[in-house]
Amino acid sequence: MLEIDVLTLFPEMITGPLSQSIMGRAADKGLISVRAHQLRNWTHDKYHRTDDYLCGGGQGMLMKCEPIFEAIEELRRENTRVILMTPQGRVFNQSLAQELAAPCMQETEQNTHYIILCGHYEGVDQRVIDTLVDLELSIGDYILTNGAIAAVIVIDAVARLLPGALGDARSNQEESFANGLLEAPAYTKPNVFRGMEVPAIFLSGNHKAIADWKHEQAIIRTRANRPDLYEAWLKNQQNPS
Repeated sequence: MLEIDVLTLFPEMITGPLSQSIMGRAADKGLISVRAHQLRNWTHDKYHRTDDYLCGGGQGMLMKCEPIFEAIEELRRENTRVILMTPQGRVFNQSLAQELAAPCMQETEQNTHYIILCGHYEGVDQRVIDTLVDLELSIGDYILTNGAIAAVIVIDAVARLLPGALGDARSNQEESFANGLLEAPAYTKPNVFRGMEVPAIFLSGNHKAIADWKHEQAIIRTRANRPDLYEAWLKNQQNPS
């Protein structure tokens, strides 16, 4: 099982989205357990403050050491990895999602356990990062109001890779980024809609020809929409490791 404890000032932003659809069903199946904790529960002043002014001056407020240290020390286990959602982190992608999901694929008596710390304000005190954090993650080069939104994205991307999370085990293998390319165009019934026809290849019954067409279209789409991915894929084809 994948167990995740999320430390945030906005627990409802975690529990709401992750109780729906595939994530909700994965939880019902016992594949994942997500617990969202209010970081203010580890404060000791009457105002439950988790932030303070920046040392040396500067704009904004910074998340304090004390409640974060106490929370992580209480929740941490021997095999826990602590992840901080921050714009300064490694950019999250499918490869990192697979890396985080990988321990769940191994036969072990221990559940895989992550603590995800959601940044807010101007971020967290550097002493938290230096002492407690194992991995800093960013979901892209832009700024959100808080890290809870980013944490939901990471959890969703990782949990859907767990065996049994999706209805069809092949789904993960045919999605965008699974093989370095974007996913090919897809169609459903009716075969003709407002004069627009499904490509004839899909009606041929020739599964190899369909697979070849999809691969070709995936290359075309990736080259047009994500030239960076296309160049990386092309380089890998020319120099496979």
